[in-house]
Amino acid sequence: MGELVLIRHGQANSAANDEAGYDRLSELGHQQARWLGDWLRTHEAPFDRVLMGSLRRHRETAEAMGDMGAEREVDARLNELDYFNLTAAHAAHTGATRPHTPDEFVSHIRDVMEAWARAEIQGEESYADFEARVSEILTIAARPGRRVLCVTSGGVIGMMVRHILDLDPARMAHLLVPIRNASIHRVAVLAQGHILAGFNATPHLDMPDRVHARTEY
Repeated sequence: MGELVLIRHGQANSAANDEAGYDRLSELGHQQARWLGDWLRTHEAPFDRVLMGSLRRHRETAEAMGDMGAEREVDARLNELDYFNLTAAHAAHTGATRPHTPDEFVSHIRDVMEAWARAEIQGEESYADFEARVSEILTIAARPGRRVLCVTSGGVIGMMVRHILDLDPARMAHLLVPIRNASIHRVAVLAQGHILAGFNATPHLDMPDRVHARTEY
């Protein structure tokens, strides 16, 4: 059996209004990644292969995590979906505004994902193209007998889980809401196919003095 271990990046600049502003770790995000790296070296590493997206927050997370047993490789198929442009397209299409509270975000992200899946809106790529590239990287990274670590983003993790569990866009959207920064997600790789073996774990933040570091955005 092989294993694919997916890591969401550490906390980024959640106050940003565009992708360029968002794409850097906060001070807490760097610390989350360091704690995660220490935990993985104690309990999991070394990995046979280490992949990361090409975004700055992916690189900063991987660098803060430190040595995972293999040279880091960049693969842009692990990059996040185009959230800011999709939100703008959705607003232009429906007149909806960006959410201001967690409760508003739940319905907002569902509406955006459903409209994107219906091809009513589009950012830099279509829903079909996003789904295809995530499916590609899942096929490439998940190899029987090998343990592969991927540093990526919540949307990619959500789409991989959607692919494995055959979720509709609305259920995939709801899956995105609770994904924590620097969280661990696991896919067991068997000859019969891929099995979701773990979701949204943060064992490196279980200590009482680190509870404050459990963040979703």
